[in-house]
Amino acid sequence: MAESALVIDVGSGTQDILLYQSERNLENCPKFIVPSRTQIVAAQIREATSKREQIFLHGHLMGGGASSAALKKHIAAGLKVYATAEAAVTFNDNLAIVEGMGILICDKPPEPVTSIWMGDVDTGSLRQALEAFGLGYPTRAAVAVQDHGFSVTESNRTLRFRLWEEFVLQGGDLKKLVFTETIPKVYTRMRALRAIIPNAVVTDTGTAALLGIMADQYVKPYLNQGILAINIGNSHVLAAAIRGERVYGVFEQHTSMLDTESLAHYIKRFQLAELTNDEIYSNGGHGAALHPDMGSGWDFVVVTGPRRSMAKPMNWYEAAPYGDMMLTGCFGILAGMGIIK
Repeated sequence: MAESALVIDVGSGTQDILLYQSERNLENCPKFIVPSRTQIVAAQIREATSKREQIFLHGHLMGGGASSAALKKHIAAGLKVYATAEAAVTFNDNLAIVEGMGILICDKPPEPVTSIWMGDVDTGSLRQALEAFGLGYPTRAAVAVQDHGFSVTESNRTLRFRLWEEFVLQGGDLKKLVFTETIPKVYTRMRALRAIIPNAVVTDTGTAALLGIMADQYVKPYLNQGILAINIGNSHVLAAAIRGERVYGVFEQHTSMLDTESLAHYIKRFQLAELTNDEIYSNGGHGAALHPDMGSGWDFVVVTGPRRSMAKPMNWYEAAPYGDMMLTGCFGILAGMGIIK
């Protein structure tokens, strides 16, 4: 029987969408590259700012970035922002800090406002888009979002990398980070996604990217000797040392804080197993976690992601599983689910 699934890789700039249809070659499955929800929400906030309208944010915890920047400008313009507690934690896990930003927490605004729905996936719009092309809306969904983890007291950069470090030290099996049933409580953004799409398979965008790189047919023969996989996204760069199906080390930095020279420097130190957590964190990144057994080497370097042009001078192999670099994360999700090998 033919199966279908909506597979979505949510980034800071785009949401990359694959309608997986088992009866088709993957290359022929319908796909969409469209603005991410945080970009859409940011545009809605900017429009309200230009019209001098107060706004009310409701819905779910979602990715910030662009929407957070637009929100700060809205408040700086002397305009009010009301938000439900569930939507407000998009901007900080600590609601006292959110209120300190000038956001008024309430269930219902006390005055006329422009309402803006928050959420990483807009199922209504996706259904309309699919139906416009005569495509049925699947009952199965799998989504990747970058989840820093929830903590009222701990920096999200610190917490995210503590979670990565625990993962590396406990065996580094990426498929264990693809959640088909229970989602650990710390991953509140994934849990918010599950509230929008019940029973959705969820994972982190970093996990999806790495699994997608491993699914590239040219990369697979190198996995036993070990690869160094790099995803250069619009907002984050994630690199991992992978041998077989095990991650031995990982580091993550903000894309805006890197250029070709600094990226090459970090990768060389990573290959030598000399990169430290403080080296990344003190320069504004999330951190680095290396297993004691990682060792040096890792000469086969693979890069993917929309900002991969940063790595062009190094002539590293550019992964494009099934011929589509922008869907690397989607193919990684399918690999994590065991749908593709």
